[in-house]
Amino acid sequence: MENINPEIEQSWKVVLLKEFNKDYFIKLKQFLLDEKKHHSIYPKGKDIFNAFNYTSFDRVKVVILGQDPYHGMGQAHGLSFSVPDGVKQPPSLKNIFKEIASDLNLPLPETGNLSPWATQGVLLLNATLSVRVKQAGSHQKKGWEEFTDSVIQNISQKKEGVIFLLWGRFAQDKAELIDKNKHHILTAPHPSPFSVYRGFFGCKHFSKTNKLLAEQGLKEIDWKI
Repeated sequence: MENINPEIEQSWKVVLLKEFNKDYFIKLKQFLLDEKKHHSIYPKGKDIFNAFNYTSFDRVKVVILGQDPYHGMGQAHGLSFSVPDGVKQPPSLKNIFKEIASDLNLPLPETGNLSPWATQGVLLLNATLSVRVKQAGSHQKKGWEEFTDSVIQNISQKKEGVIFLLWGRFAQDKAELIDKNKHHILTAPHPSPFSVYRGFFGCKHFSKTNKLLAEQGLKEIDWKI
């Protein structure tokens, strides 16, 4: 499965080089090879590292952390919460757009493709980067979490002033990996229909993020899709 061999943007390849040679990553690669023999895996191999390929290490200003890729056909394309053009918006993504509309007085978009955020420096990172078709969480605890924890730690250690948007308990547990003296952490309930009314609606994370960027003299994110 040659496309699991990290075809990853060069600045990330430098930052993460040690990870690719660790035992857990070698085992993860073999697991994915075995999985692909018997199951459909999402996203496609070429898209697994899209979060990194769209947002180089040097350009990371904001991190939005998800848990798993979508497990329905055609949904996952390597960016957390995002779906490709032409694919129906999942409920959590619809709620994200509703909050943006309320927070920034922007129209609800027709597409669910968040790549315009990624190209502006928003790292759309899932903790697990692959999944078996129609089996949520099926690739958890196979090594991906160790890899993405290292991503978060490298950002924390090597950058300053990054804004981490941690939605839901799973994402908020990652706060321990982040140096709070160097970075900004905004937390809220998850945007899923089960928890969105517990405080995701009204969190104003998108205007708050832009305020924090402006205070650092950085270009604000255009959240309009």
